[in-house]
Formats: sequence, structure tokens, C-alpha cells
Amino acid sequence: MAPLLFEPIRIRDVTLKNRVVVAPMHQYAADQGFATDWHLMNAGRYAAGGAGLVIMESTKVERRGCGTVGDLGIWDDAFIPGLKRCVDFIRQNGAVPGIQIGHSGRKARRFRPWEGGAPLTPSPDVWNWDGWELVSSSALSAPATDPAPRALTRAEIPEIVERWGQAARRAHEAGFEVLDIHGAHGYLIHQFLSPFANVRNDDYGGSEINRMRFAIEIVESVRAQWPAHKPLFLRLSVEDDSGWGPDQSVALAKLVKPKGVDVIDCSSGGMRGSPVLSAGPVGYGYQVPYAERLRRDADIMSMAVGLIVHADQAEQILQEGRADLIALARELLYNPNWPMDAAQKLGVDAQFASVPPAQAYWLAKRAQSVKSLVPSTHAKGMKTQ
Repeated sequence: MAPLLFEPIRIRDVTLKNRVVVAPMHQYAADQGFATDWHLMNAGRYAAGGAGLVIMESTKVERRGCGTVGDLGIWDDAFIPGLKRCVDFIRQNGAVPGIQIGHSGRKARRFRPWEGGAPLTPSPDVWNWDGWELVSSSALSAPATDPAPRALTRAEIPEIVERWGQAARRAHEAGFEVLDIHGAHGYLIHQFLSPFANVRNDDYGGSEINRMRFAIEIVESVRAQWPAHKPLFLRLSVEDDSGWGPDQSVALAKLVKPKGVDVIDCSSGGMRGSPVLSAGPVGYGYQVPYAERLRRDADIMSMAVGLIVHADQAEQILQEGRADLIALARELLYNPNWPMDAAQKLGVDAQFASVPPAQAYWLAKRAQSVKSLVPSTHAKGMKTQ
């Protein structure tokens, strides 16, 4: 029986050639919101590496939502051509193009992580500083030493919800086939969901259902613009150790599934820090139980992510019915050809058909000519062979 990891999967009218998904990873390489050659290269190398679905990084629905000076933007039609260039390149290299859309809320206006990640200060070198306002569900900063955001007014919320819908329209016009709403990691949607960040006393705060209202309305706004034949994912911090946990995530998933969400992208943390303390020691597949819980209790497809490193590990998760899709992030930074390598380790794709011909021809020829060859990813060195 063929490994499940390399069985095609159909979601709505989109078929992925395998279950390997490139998780969205911030690159912080945009130029005033516009995609650069780095984005083209970065997305293209994963597509050429054999992944079934490549999801580009969290792309911001408005200027205020940018986390750093390098965030991608999708709040204006001017951004569409640069994104379409990436879409076309992903598709040309055999993968389905996807994109995540998001808003950083109070976690905006910061230095890049490798620059320390601290709050930025006003500078003439930062474009449109005045338009880069910190907003959130409530006027609470986290940590307390950070600049305090302004709480969005009741009248502003429908406007910002509509911006998510317009972002979905632009994503469709750029040619993306899968859309992932970022509702996790302490960003704006999560700031509404969690009682740790949301102390509103109107219909967007207080009760659990009120705190879910913002996320639900965003799903509705996005689905109104995102075609019915295209899949919609929702990323959640299934457990945040701050009052939002698996029970609440299951409840939300049950509400958004009939509104058009197909897959819950199951992550954790981001409100008080990451990883979450309740997950225990961070080890292989430490977040997989969240995907398993959502799949079972919300009766919805789930995507597992988080220290999924090895081919047999990924296959076991699928064989045990714990998730429908396997997402990798940092392991793909380490080895962009992970899907191709995993196929070889699981004994499929002897002709390297999952990668472009310019790679496949030479690799298949080498495999046929040198029967004793052990690839570098299969051994530590000559002495171990």
C-alpha cells in the first residue's frame, strides 16, 4: 500500500498531489509591502522540492497589521502583480499555491526577530509611520513594558472585517488556490478570542461566543469573496495557556465549518509566549494532539504542524488518523527538498516525478547508475555506510 503521505487529497475542487504542506513562514523581506525576489526564490524552492501545497507567509490585510518593516501586504490591488509572480512560479514547479492572510494587532511595529524583536521607535527611515498604529481588541499591552495599543471602537470593527474580505478577493485575483486565515499566535484574531487580551464589554467581548464573533465575521467576509470551489483554512492556537484551549477551539471550529472553513491549521501559543507550557517538553510532534482533537471532536479536517521532522513520523501521524495534512516549517528551511527525500525514504517515486524534470532526470539517472549510492540525507558520512 502506498504511503498516505504521498496519496493525493482533494479539498473542494483543489487536488494536492501529496499531503506535505509548506507552512506559512514570515520572511520579513518585503519592500513596503511588495513581494521581492526573495519571496519568489523562497516559495519556488519549496515547490521544486516536491511539496503538494506551498502556503506563503502571513500577508497583511492593512498597513496597521504589519508586524515589521518587512511584512508582505495585500491591502491594495497594487500588491497583486508581485504575488501573482510567486503564484505562477509555484504552479510551474508542480505545487498548489496558497497564502495566509493576517493582522498583527498589538504585536505590530517591531524589529525583525534577528534584530531583537523589540518595539520600533519613530524614525524617518520607516515608511508611513503615522499609518502604522497599534490596535487591538483592548488597550492592553503584552508584555506590560510594550507600548499600549488602542482598542478598536465598535464602529471600526466592520471596516477591518471587510478588509479581510478584500484581501481574500485580491488573493483570488492573484491566482492562489488555498487561503489560510491567521487566527493564532497572539495576533489580532487571537487577541479577540483570548480573555487574556480581550476585556471588552460590548458584543465582541465578555462571553466566549462574543469573543468568537470577530473571527466568525472574518470567516464570513472572506468566504463572501473567496470562491466556493477553493479551500479555506483557519489557523488556531488550539491551546494558548491564557484561557483559550482545545474545548474553545473545538467550539469555534464547529461554528465556522458550516460557514466554509475546510481545515483547521492546528498550532499553539503566542499569547504569553511560545511554546505553551501545558504541552510539556517540546519534542517531535508535540502539537499533533491538537490536530487529533480537532479532527475527532469538531469533525473537521486538520493539519498538524510542529517539529514534524522525519518521513516515517509524518506517515505514522496520517496512518493513525491524527491529521489529514502534514505541515512543515523549519525542517524545510533545513532541507527544502524534504518531500522528495521523504518519498525516497518511504520507497515511492523512483523516477523523482514529484520534482521538475531538470532535477528529476539527473537524480533518476544517478539512482539507476549507482546502485550503492546513499544520499547525504540518509547517512552522516562515508564511515556510517
